[in-house]
Amino acid sequence: MSIQPIRLFGDPVLLSPAAAVIDFDKELRNLVSDLTDTMHDAPGAGLAAPQIGVSLRVFVWDIDETVGHLINPSLDLSSENQEGEEGCLSFPEMRYETPRALSVVAKGWNMFGDPITIEGSQLLARALQHETDHLDGILFIDRLSVKDRKLAMKEIRESQWFGLSGSDGPAIEIKVSPHATYGKNL
Repeated sequence: MSIQPIRLFGDPVLLSPAAAVIDFDKELRNLVSDLTDTMHDAPGAGLAAPQIGVSLRVFVWDIDETVGHLINPSLDLSSENQEGEEGCLSFPEMRYETPRALSVVAKGWNMFGDPITIEGSQLLARALQHETDHLDGILFIDRLSVKDRKLAMKEIRESQWFGLSGSDGPAIEIKVSPHATYGKNL
């Protein structure tokens, strides 16, 4: 359908939990198409609806040449964990070691309202968890170690894209508290 601008860190839509999809209609199928086109254009391995400014529980992925989508997902995570580099289209050119479950069973619906179950491990499990986090208002930097999160925040502040909304609207301003944070700010 069409390629949409990707929202960048600092845009409030990325921090808010997305609403459940209720209507499985043509608009939803267009959203899945837009997400897929935008993900491929970026290029990326996954993209959630909030990343293009749509606060609905929908995401797409392209892992190992398999393109898929999931709506209103719920995840069952394995107890075994994996470490690996992870990035995000809302944080251009940033990659950090991010802990995730090694495997996952994801349940939800496809764009026609049919129930589906996706089982994945390694990279697919990582993508399913990352994109579901977006739907819950959680960013991958929230999962980093304290040390890596501080490094990531420094990299963000020094980036050329910091403060840009990623949309056609005005730049997002991140305000810093004038009050003492007792060394807890990043």
